[in-house]
Amino acid sequence: MKAIRRFTVRPVLPEPLRPLSDLARNLRWSWHTETRELFQAADPEGWRPADADPVRLLGAVSATRLAELAGDQRFLRRLTEVSEDLREYLGGPRWYQNQLSQGAELPAAIAYFSPEFGVTAALPQYSGGLGILAGDHLKAASDLGVPLIGVGLLYRHGYFRQSLSRDGWQQEHYPVLDPNELPLTLLREADGTPSRVVLALPGGRSLYASVWQAQVGRVPLLLLDSDVEENAPGERDVTDRLYGGGSDHRLLQEMLLGIGGVRAVRTYCRLTGHEAPEVFHTNEGHAGFLGLERIRELSETGLDFDAALEVVRAGTVFTTHTPVPAGIDRFERQLVARHFGDDGELPGVGVERILRLGMETYPGGEPDLFNMAVMGLRLAQRANGVSTLHGAVSREMFSGLWPGFDPSEVPITSVTNGVHAPTWVAPEVLRLGAGTFGSERTENALAGAEVGRQTGADGAAGTPRRWDAVTAVADREIWDLRRGLREQLVTEVRKRLYASWRRRGAGTAELGWIDGVLDPDVLTIGFARRVPSYKRLTLMLHDRDRLRELLLHPTHPIQIVVAGKAHPADDGGKRLVQELVRFSDDPRVRHRIVFLPDYGMGMAQKLYPGCDVWLNNPLRPLEACGTSGMKAALNGCLNLSVRDGWWDEWYEPDFGWAIPTADGSATDEERRDELEANALYELIEGRVAPRFYDRNAEDLPERWIEMVRRTLITLGPKVLAGRMVREYVERLYAPAARSRRALEPKAAGELAAWKAKVRAAWPQVAVDHVEASADTVVGGSAELGSTLALRVRIALGGLDSEDVEVQVVAGRVDSGDAIAEAQTFPLKPAGGHDLEDRWLYEGPLALDRTGPYGYTVRVLPAHRLLASGAELGLVAVPNAATGDGGGVLLR
Repeated sequence: MKAIRRFTVRPVLPEPLRPLSDLARNLRWSWHTETRELFQAADPEGWRPADADPVRLLGAVSATRLAELAGDQRFLRRLTEVSEDLREYLGGPRWYQNQLSQGAELPAAIAYFSPEFGVTAALPQYSGGLGILAGDHLKAASDLGVPLIGVGLLYRHGYFRQSLSRDGWQQEHYPVLDPNELPLTLLREADGTPSRVVLALPGGRSLYASVWQAQVGRVPLLLLDSDVEENAPGERDVTDRLYGGGSDHRLLQEMLLGIGGVRAVRTYCRLTGHEAPEVFHTNEGHAGFLGLERIRELSETGLDFDAALEVVRAGTVFTTHTPVPAGIDRFERQLVARHFGDDGELPGVGVERILRLGMETYPGGEPDLFNMAVMGLRLAQRANGVSTLHGAVSREMFSGLWPGFDPSEVPITSVTNGVHAPTWVAPEVLRLGAGTFGSERTENALAGAEVGRQTGADGAAGTPRRWDAVTAVADREIWDLRRGLREQLVTEVRKRLYASWRRRGAGTAELGWIDGVLDPDVLTIGFARRVPSYKRLTLMLHDRDRLRELLLHPTHPIQIVVAGKAHPADDGGKRLVQELVRFSDDPRVRHRIVFLPDYGMGMAQKLYPGCDVWLNNPLRPLEACGTSGMKAALNGCLNLSVRDGWWDEWYEPDFGWAIPTADGSATDEERRDELEANALYELIEGRVAPRFYDRNAEDLPERWIEMVRRTLITLGPKVLAGRMVREYVERLYAPAARSRRALEPKAAGELAAWKAKVRAAWPQVAVDHVEASADTVVGGSAELGSTLALRVRIALGGLDSEDVEVQVVAGRVDSGDAIAEAQTFPLKPAGGHDLEDRWLYEGPLALDRTGPYGYTVRVLPAHRLLASGAELGLVAVPNAATGDGGGVLLR
């Protein structure tokens, strides 16, 4: 018989145990070992069934046990210590506050929007790397004291749970999540009523949402929930599933995230007194509508649309995570138009103005599609990719928004992702660090908040000195630790594999073989991620006979643990999963290769530390970053990866292997897979496995252990989320805050008017004539070290010289006269304009390199409030037909 109503009965904690409630409600427990161990001690038997979730644990622990704990002086002392530690963590100054005290000009607060957040398995609001990255961003911000407010949606079904049918086909399950049973608090008004965010929908309807708050250390995370009584059934389901539904459903989710998210932030700041954000950071394009809501807010203060747009752009940061256009949300023009204007949201903002922000009105675009990433870029003055390579890919992919500029000049920078070490480093690794270097020193190193750093040869900050302390750890300690972690993984895999087979319909009598799955002394390779085709889950199966030989090698065997989810609508991805599962079901190899369903944070925290090698073999350059290998590295796992994402910029032979790629020589996909799969097999057979099994007289693989040590020393400080968040603060948040502060209403109006003037005049701006000193270039060549004296005549179409910058662009040229490794040099006005309204500019060009060399001249808009000369996407260059600005050959 089913209940007609469901609610949660909370335990009444005895007075001495009241601090347990505060500890359970702050998600710092998800990365703070002492807090987790305290809850485990409260109910050792209930900790595992509760999936290491203190809120569920406290809801299930018996009154008798609570009474025992209330009288247990040893437990109460531990409770006091952990509670005091949390109080100091929340209230004490950290890196950000120290920067402020030293005079740094930093934003009062930052709002960070993301469609998913992977903070803990106890709050399943994530699907993959984007959400885990967002969760790590919040945690690192908390550790550093960065005043961040996270904003997302609360999905009542989360992302799906995965199981397998008997024949290995992925099956999806959507458990119903009760917010009252999660580590969440409902945001309420002063009179106790739940706070509401409201959006207008076509036809006079409304979309209501409540706001739940998760506390991630020092950082509040606001999650909007449409499952409220005021909504009609269709609107109640807007936040039902992560990445579910059709276009209309997704559009409503993204409107609620962006527009509703800004309103939720305003409500939260009003109720709590939190500083209002000066900077808004949108993590991918899903939250792009937040810029429109902020334009509406500013319009109500008297600013017109163009001036408000400048203010919004100045304080917005946009991060793109996808290297392929297919990964971006795009909506039909008519669908977007229907939801805005007088019969929808933002009635004070013209529908055509809204549409122009997202339409693909550039060469190669589809002009009837509204592109969320394009809107994100047009509404943000600062944008970045998530690795150096991904930044370059993004500049190429979005170069149509900046016509006339080389992709290298497109104003999209990069901040390489990082991972939150306290979340992903195994407790055993932490204990080794604490025992060797001290708890505080280890904690500070993993937080990534260090200020005293060695300097690299290029003058950049290098390895923090405390990471070098790993050299003091004995080989035996490292190897015993690695074997212990591998043994734990074997136990975990057997348990999960048994449960998976039972769900697939197998009887107990069929499963005795699972007791022999994996061996704690065999080289263990891990591969776990989402399953889109470009990540190539089944590349390892390209030559199955050869893979079997590697798995069953008589002296150098390997074993592989695989996990991953395909999107519910991706049958191609599901077929890849089935292919891998069927291979791993083969009795000849099933003790050496396993597929574990339902990959998530809980599994990942066991998988990364227990593997010796982390495998990543995407189609280069389609992996934006690939942070799973970073998490593995922090546990002493070596990377075996295609040079894509973060591995492309930080790979060194001292601590891993690069899988050769055929992206430059093979255009046929099958041929490319064949070449790269063979390269993978050869690396494992010829280099990876032999090094693992090469032992000294003490049965230690000295060279392998040294690679583990180099991984920790060299990669450790680089892959930290603390390093990443510091870069965001210094390179993006602080400049955005300064730009926003400079745009008070009068300045914003002036900047908008100046841009309008420049855009109107630009068709008449031209490079009229370029000449160089005739005596420098003789016979098409010039001597190294000589100088060209350039004189350029420019038509400015009524603009003043202060409105533009005239530049020489020079560098080596290829066979097609394209300038590579370009350098720019400004030319200065040489007097006023003539009767034909032509301006004269001149300046020197030093010839400082040999070989084929060329230059050209260009005119860019210039204003003190622009973030870059490419910001407006306007440039004027010489007419190629005139021959002005040609190349010279230096010998």
